[in-house]
Amino acid sequence: MNESNTLSLAVKAIDDKRAENIVALNMKGVSLIADYFVICHGNSDKQVQAIAYELKKVVQEEGIEIKRLEGFDQARWVLVDLGDVVVHVFHKDERVYYNLEKLWGDAPTVELEGVLG
Repeated sequence: MNESNTLSLAVKAIDDKRAENIVALNMKGVSLIADYFVICHGNSDKQVQAIAYELKKVVQEEGIEIKRLEGFDQARWVLVDLGDVVVHVFHKDERVYYNLEKLWGDAPTVELEGVLG
């Protein structure tokens, strides 16, 4: 599965659990970490965990290896590393604090209308 398919799959999975303010950044040429960052938030610890769990379940069903999953138990900032796509699931308070969109402001935003449509 290529990175754009992984990106679409991840975005749909987190949207299914009502992740808020989903943003995808094209990190190609900006970061060596991944081709895409997906950033979203949940409004409670339970929702953050539900979003991360759904993402984990969906990608594993598609045979995508999760390279790293961090922060699940604390549910403040869950990082799910899918290789070319890294998903950041924040608690709403933490998202404002870390403001990754501003930190990586030189990365172009990926249009998600067709994926979330």
